[in-house]
Amino acid sequence: MRVFLETERLVLRQFTEDDVDLLVELDGDPDVMHFVTGGRPTPRDEIETEVLPAFLDYYERSDGYGFWAAIEKSSGRFLGWFHFRPAQDAPPNEVELGYRLHKAAWGNGYATEGSRALIDKGFAEHGVERSPSALPPRCQRQFRGRRRDRPRSRAAMRARRPRRTGRPPRRPSNPPIPAAPRSRVARASRSDRASRLSDPAARRDAIGASEPRRRS
Repeated sequence: MRVFLETERLVLRQFTEDDVDLLVELDGDPDVMHFVTGGRPTPRDEIETEVLPAFLDYYERSDGYGFWAAIEKSSGRFLGWFHFRPAQDAPPNEVELGYRLHKAAWGNGYATEGSRALIDKGFAEHGVERSPSALPPRCQRQFRGRRRDRPRSRAAMRARRPRRTGRPPRRPSNPPIPAAPRSRVARASRSDRASRLSDPAARRDAIGASEPRRRS
């Protein structure tokens, strides 16, 4: 049994041929398999002939990628597994991270703890730069932070630097305010007044009404 890494509460180790019963029990829980197979358990013969051999084959091909059994340090219980491997049809520095844990381990932070440890190891030892897989929310923030902390080339920094010019930024011109439309009442009153003033008699009456009366 080879230990891949350790955290405060977990040991991630390689699988062995003696771990068939552990995987059968894990994949036999309908709640664990709900989003994988719709709750259908994985048959034992499939684990013996396909699943576990695929896990073991990774250790022959790569020293840093594969499927790792998650063991609780305090009790020695098998909690499930994590996988950390190159993403399919992607550059070598893009990896896929996932996990499958017993229902009794849910809600205890084991997924976040194991994922963080694998991310740190991938950055430090395998040149990992990107992970397109779905990570726990805390690990997503950590992964974005680690990417920001990586040194950038001078060309990349110049490309991200805003250009400076001697001219002040152009301010958008304010659109003209449209004039308020005249009401029909105002137009009608003006036309009536014009028509009254065009009549000489009406004009005299209007002028006489506007002049103050003289005392006799």
